[in-house]
Amino acid sequence: MTGPVVVGLDGSPASMTAAWWAAREAADRRLPVVLLHSWTTQPLDVPIRQEAHTKQRYGQDVLQRTEAELLHRHGELDVTTELVSAPAAQALLKHGASASLLVLGSRGFGSVASFLLGSISLHVLGLAPCPAVAVRAGDPAVEAGWAHPAAAERDEVVVGLQETRVAADPLLGFAFTAAAARGARLRAVRALPLTSLVPLPDEDLEVEERVRLAETLVPWRDKFPDVPVTQHVATGPAAQILLTACARGCLAVIGRKTHPSQLTWKLGPVAHAALHHVPCPIAVVPHD
Repeated sequence: MTGPVVVGLDGSPASMTAAWWAAREAADRRLPVVLLHSWTTQPLDVPIRQEAHTKQRYGQDVLQRTEAELLHRHGELDVTTELVSAPAAQALLKHGASASLLVLGSRGFGSVASFLLGSISLHVLGLAPCPAVAVRAGDPAVEAGWAHPAAAERDEVVVGLQETRVAADPLLGFAFTAAAARGARLRAVRALPLTSLVPLPDEDLEVEERVRLAETLVPWRDKFPDVPVTQHVATGPAAQILLTACARGCLAVIGRKTHPSQLTWKLGPVAHAALHHVPCPIAVVPHD
């Protein structure tokens, strides 16, 4: 990946957390950062009847404050800003054609580690041509600049695989690269459906699936020999198995089928469950 890490900003605490995460990611991968604000897409707490020049001034302030904060944390980071009139989702998706990553903030709510995703985030996550990452507001491991004790407990990049063999390559390529950049372990997760009305695991099926998963991982282990790998194969509901596997996750990676039409988008039930309940940042990777 050589394109920039593009962050959508609206001035909210959630987008600031997303910018901090994006800056660290870009610094680790030696990529530039683009901070993007759509002055026609109003944040929830800004009066609707503001005139255009006031909205533009607000946007410039958001971009300048965020740029200064990121450069304070990462002095050598290559940061550019863009104030655009196009709707936020449209502008982000346009950048997705050449970006390495799109990064979005999500509002956390209550004491439970959950995401509150708006329509813009869902639209971008469901249509982006490149990987898109949702970062939860208030994530202490992000906001404290990885110095928080919570960061030490997150030492795994977790990748959920619906398929093995070649179909898994886009997710594994992204996940191994992320783990290598962080010095983290990679946990590859496969959930197998229950094969009878009695909720007991089919041990033979699990053994067979572990062999298939191991074979799928071989070329990636060879390419990233310094990344420790754990195979996680279990029988049961896919969403629950993925959530359990993310107990030590610093990043969760899930897949999304690409779509022939840019007018429709869909995130599956496992992706929705992960986006609403996994506490660490979630990367949604498009694949065929």
